[in-house]
Amino acid sequence: MVNRENSGILEKLKGGDLRSIGKADEVVAELLGNPALFGEVFRGMKSDDPLVRMRAADVIEKVSKIHPEYLMPYKNELINELTKIEQQEVRWHVALMFTYIELTNAEKTAVIEILLSWLENSKSKIVKVNALEALARIGHNDKKYRNKVIEILEEAIETGSPAMVARGKKLLAKLKKS
Repeated sequence: MVNRENSGILEKLKGGDLRSIGKADEVVAELLGNPALFGEVFRGMKSDDPLVRMRAADVIEKVSKIHPEYLMPYKNELINELTKIEQQEVRWHVALMFTYIELTNAEKTAVIEILLSWLENSKSKIVKVNALEALARIGHNDKKYRNKVIEILEEAIETGSPAMVARGKKLLAKLKKS
């Protein structure tokens, strides 16, 4: 039986530099074959090692996209703890993770506030673009938030970086169609 606390899977996420994903795709495949390891890799997003944090976030986001049910037990931790990690490479994955799980209205409100603060304060264009993506998905799936998200996208198109303008236009067109 696998020791869920220390299978050694996080060792595969060490080494190299922030420009590479290392063995992240290998770890994705391993998690898909052995979901019991999900919690260990999830906890890797809180590692002291920025490479492990980044790669664990990449792995968890990729696996959660396929199996959002794996992420559900960690929803509170995702919203209340992982959002406090300031590392941009973690945030750009966390923003997308929000869209894979079911959120209560209170959780959606909290997530929207988090995403808005990232839009306003992040220096990373990828964090900002992924925050826009997450907001658009929330607005698409819940009409209650649609008008607010449309306003946010329109503002991003007017004032954002070229990447935000391009993504904002695509997201806005898609949101207005739905």
